[in-house]
Amino acid sequence: MSDTMSDALLVEGKATPRGRFPHVRRAGDFVFVSGTSSRRPDGSFAGASADAMGTTTLDIREQTRAVIENIRDLLAAAGGELSDAVSVTTYLVNMNDFGGYNEVYGEYFDESGPARTTVAVHQLPHPHLLIEISCIAHIPQRSAA
Repeated sequence: MSDTMSDALLVEGKATPRGRFPHVRRAGDFVFVSGTSSRRPDGSFAGASADAMGTTTLDIREQTRAVIENIRDLLAAAGGELSDAVSVTTYLVNMNDFGGYNEVYGEYFDESGPARTTVAVHQLPHPHLLIEISCIAHIPQRSAA
């Protein structure tokens, strides 16, 4: 996962976690991805915009796509890919967004994909966030040859 073979990994080029935790943590052949949002490295959010009057537009489809692609990149940094995911937990601020989230999720996964749980939460760490996903992947460690 890194040059030091650490069990915890902060991935360069991704938004810095808003707390003292890694993007990814390995435990044997399992890789745990911390809750991931659509936040970009510059602090802005995919799927969130405001017009000149300050009216905010939030797009669950765009946010879901960005979250899954962020997770894909984090798994790649750990030597894996989305197909290695075995369990996904999704946190939605509003279950009215379930349809849009489910639609985009289906572009990446089918019934052979990871087990999934989706729950509604009161809020996420920023008011522009509609969704956060954490996951567990099975990525066998490569032995040193």
